[in-house]
Amino acid sequence: MDLATGASLLQIIWINIVLSGDNAMVIALACRSLQGSERRMGIVLGAGAAVLLRVVFTLGLSEVLFLPYARAIGGLLLLIIAVKLLTDDDTSEDTVHGHESLMKAIGTIMMADIIMSLDNVVAIAAVANGSFVLIVVGLALSVPIVIAGSTLIVDAIRRFPAVVWAGSGFLGWIAGETFGIDSAVHPLLGSLVSLPVIAATGCVLVLILGWGIRAARKQQP
Repeated sequence: MDLATGASLLQIIWINIVLSGDNAMVIALACRSLQGSERRMGIVLGAGAAVLLRVVFTLGLSEVLFLPYARAIGGLLLLIIAVKLLTDDDTSEDTVHGHESLMKAIGTIMMADIIMSLDNVVAIAAVANGSFVLIVVGLALSVPIVIAGSTLIVDAIRRFPAVVWAGSGFLGWIAGETFGIDSAVHPLLGSLVSLPVIAATGCVLVLILGWGIRAARKQQP
């Protein structure tokens, strides 16, 4: 491996580490209700799915980023996922065990990763310069880091339930930001409000909707 290839590989690993905080948060939130081996399996499979999707997007779907309304739709979908993660709080013994719960968690992780990976693929593709080997090796080496981050967040959620609210609010921020930088939306909203305001609106909206849904459920007989 020559110096240039090694430098590119390190850049891909670093980019993925920096941009994987949201992925680790989604994995942790989706797996918080799983127990024992199911939780470990969900984290491992979720991290693996995140990297696999990142590879696929980087190789073939970079142009999607430049289509009008692509990011806007992704932001709205991520907003729905953030609210769902906040309100999906059934942790009884009947629901934390079993194949269905694991598959549901992995499905949520993959859906969120599809959306969030749109913001990451351009940077990775630019560094790799079309090299399939660099993309696969660089992203694969980051899997243990994503798994470790997700595990730490899961432990924090179990000790401090408020982390769930913080995590969902963070995803709402990402959703608002993704919506605001869309090539068709930004020219319309950019002159009215700044991107941080749009991102903050997404965060607040998730928290309000999550609180409202949870409150409504508590009032049901």
